[in-house]
Amino acid sequence: MSPRAFFRSFALAEIVTWSLLIVGMILKYGVRVGDWPVSIAGPIHGFVFLAYLVAGVVVAVNQRWGAGTTVVALASAVVPFASLPVERAIDRRGGLEGRWRLTATDDPRDQRLTDRLLRWILGHLALAVMLLVAAVVVVFVVLLIIGPPVGG
Repeated sequence: MSPRAFFRSFALAEIVTWSLLIVGMILKYGVRVGDWPVSIAGPIHGFVFLAYLVAGVVVAVNQRWGAGTTVVALASAVVPFASLPVERAIDRRGGLEGRWRLTATDDPRDQRLTDRLLRWILGHLALAVMLLVAAVVVVFVVLLIIGPPVGG
């Protein structure tokens, strides 16, 4: 799977879970069916939101995005349905072209810690995915324990 396909899949998942959350909120507050729609859609969206952020950072390092592009890509998860238009804009500018950078080159940037870590992740993908999923789960559980950002 290319960086483009990887990032696009998370951008689409973010849109789907935003839709679930909004439908859940309409059912809860508009139709007044109770809390259950949001209690189902909220955690799903929260988990995908965190996974999208992790995917965004991995792709940003691989594609060597600048800070501005990275911040816009990650912030797009906060605005409903913004992740896909942002992904498409980055793609149109060439920010998702190319393959995964699996080996070091003569480029001095390949010696940076982030680039070495990326190559380790890509070289040990199964272990890295398990560790990343575990990290997302830990953050997710901590956020669930803390509670929702607003009362109610």
